This record gives sequence, structure tokens and C-alpha cells, in this order.
Amino acid sequence: MRTTRAKLGLMGMLLLALSGCGDDSGAADAGPGDAMIDSGRSDAAADATSAPPRSFGGDRPARLVVPSSYDADSPMPLVMLLHGYGASARLQDAYFSLSRTARARGFLLLLPEGTVDSTGKRFWNATPACCAFAGIDVDDVSYLRSLIRDVKAAYNVDAARVYLIGHSNGGFMSYRMACDAGDEITAIVSLAGGGFVDESLCAPTNGVSVLQIQGTDDDTVAYGPSAIGPGAVASVERWATRDGCDPTMPVSGDPIDLDTTLVGLETDVTTYPVGCEPGLTAELWTINGGGHIPVVPADIGGRLYDWLSAHAR
Repeated sequence: MRTTRAKLGLMGMLLLALSGCGDDSGAADAGPGDAMIDSGRSDAAADATSAPPRSFGGDRPARLVVPSSYDADSPMPLVMLLHGYGASARLQDAYFSLSRTARARGFLLLLPEGTVDSTGKRFWNATPACCAFAGIDVDDVSYLRSLIRDVKAAYNVDAARVYLIGHSNGGFMSYRMACDAGDEITAIVSLAGGGFVDESLCAPTNGVSVLQIQGTDDDTVAYGPSAIGPGAVASVERWATRDGCDPTMPVSGDPIDLDTTLVGLETDVTTYPVGCEPGLTAELWTINGGGHIPVVPADIGGRLYDWLSAHAR
């Protein structure tokens, strides 16, 4: 049965678009996406004094959102957002409310796009399992690294505070960047992503702080081990080990609310604080009963930035 836009709220339309189930298109970045971007949690909601987005990346353009508070004499943190498979930077930005957060909190926001495959879906070539399904061999590590360096050349970026946020395929790509470009990356947040199935494929030269967010009822990227990834717990424990933390001594924190459709404080917080190298942490937020695209609270962008900005190289 087709769901009309009149019956969907902004978040509902966004969830349909991110999942590729929008009523106007099979592609996640088409159909209701543009309407949503213009109606709320996006660039269109920014104040008129904010600097306009700038483009980097040449034939694979990426937008850079520059807040009006930017001062060339003061280094500013940089956040890169990596969308999920079949989504787009605009949709993922709307979902996490990051443009609005960047302007309010004062950080540069880089919004790249994955390559379009033969089915019309945008993807990141992150791991052997995710998500170059059409066999297109793209060096996304080099592409994203070059974007970071280009922004650093054009703006006063705080090199100690370069962060990645990714959903699903974008989460896998965030882990890949931590493995292969850890000299550029301070910390990552992965929602419903994961690392390599084969742990030996990750050989980082630097420690990277990691926050994994995962729903236990995710039927796209399993919470536990699967053919796609090692699972949420293993992904975090591996990085805890790489960061010098003791993966056998997790500590439970206060539960939080990350899915507004679930009752109460449904998300368990687990940290691995014992023995970590200075400035490094590994953390897991488990959304009990949560799916692949949780209905996140309106302040999700601020919450994620709070976690990221607590880490500096």
C-alpha cells in the first residue's frame, strides 16, 4: 500500500527515502528527499547569516558547509558525513541535522557523495562485503583523504579535531578510514556500520576513538557477527584493543534515549576506559529493539558532536 506524504511527518518521509521506499522513486536520494530538505532539518533551515556551502572534489563534488562563526585566524573542527548505501549527502544531513548543528556549534561540515553504481545507488567501496555490489573498484580512501586535505588547504582546520560520522555503508567507510587514514582522523561515529570481517585487513598507524551505535533488531546490518561484518561488539572491542584499552573490562553507563518510537531509555551505553592511550576511547551504544534506521531525536546532531568534540589528537 502506498503511503501518502500527507500521512507522513518529516521524519517518516526521511526514513522512507533513506530506506529506498519513498513513494516517488526506488532510489533513496530521489522522490521525497528534496521536499524534506526544504522543509526542516537541513541547510534551508539555517539562518540567513550563515556562509553558503562551498564545493570541493572536482568531478566528484562535495559540499562544505561553513558556519558564519568561521574565523580564518582560529582553527575550526571538521566533520565529514558519509551517507548510507543508496542514500545521499543531502538526505543523511537532514537525518542527522548536521548542517544546522554545524552552524550553531561552530564546525566545518563536509558532505561528499558516493559513486553511483549500475543500479543507480550511491555507495562507498568500504570493505569486501560492503558495498561495491556492482563490482566497481573505487579508491574511496584516497578520494576522502584528498577532500580532507583540500579543505585543510583552503580553511583553517583544527587538525587535532577531524571527525567522521557514517550511517550503514557510510559507517563501514568510516571504519575503513580509521584503518587506512588514521593519521587524518581523530574519532568516528558509526550508526549501523562495522569493520572488516577479516580483522587482519585493518592495520592502522594511529589510534582513533570509536563510537558504534547499533540496533539489536537491525535486519540489514546484524547486531551480531555476519557475512557483512564482525558485529557491533566485536567492531568496538577491536578498536578498544588498538587504542590500548582492555576489551575485557567494559563499563556500563547510564542508558539514553536514541529512538523516539521506543519506550523509555532503551539504549545501553558501554565504554572500555581501562588502559586506553591518552585521548582515546571506544564506546558502544546499543539500541535495544532498534532497527537499521532508528527514529532519532531532534538533537541527534548535537549529541554526536558532543561525543566527537570531547576527543582531540
